[in-house]
Amino acid sequence: QVQLVESGGGLVQAGGSLRLSCAFSGRSFSSYGMGWFRQAPGKEREIVADINKSGGSTYYKDSVKGRFTISRDNAKNTVYLQMNSLKPEDTAVYYCAARPNAGLYGYDYWGQGTQVTVSS
Repeated sequence: QVQLVESGGGLVQAGGSLRLSCAFSGRSFSSYGMGWFRQAPGKEREIVADINKSGGSTYYKDSVKGRFTISRDNAKNTVYLQMNSLKPEDTAVYYCAARPNAGLYGYDYWGQGTQVTVSS
């Protein structure tokens, strides 16, 4: 069974940076594409970024392009989300998720989430 554990959330001022980490265990990490999602209070969960199995292809939500970077280290079974130039509207619970298929769908496994709060 796949387990995902996020870390790195916290409180930061607008313009600041955070790096989220997601540790993967239970199966072969390199067999899964990985995504970062977020959910703000009263809003639906949305995809923020995604990276394919090899790390050679990434996707970003338009509002985070140029500010966020997703990466993975297959030797460490970890996916990261570097978040720079943070804005108050980035405040949300951030989740990582794993998908065995190609394409931005079929995320079968989810972490418990980590809170990111950006103060103005």
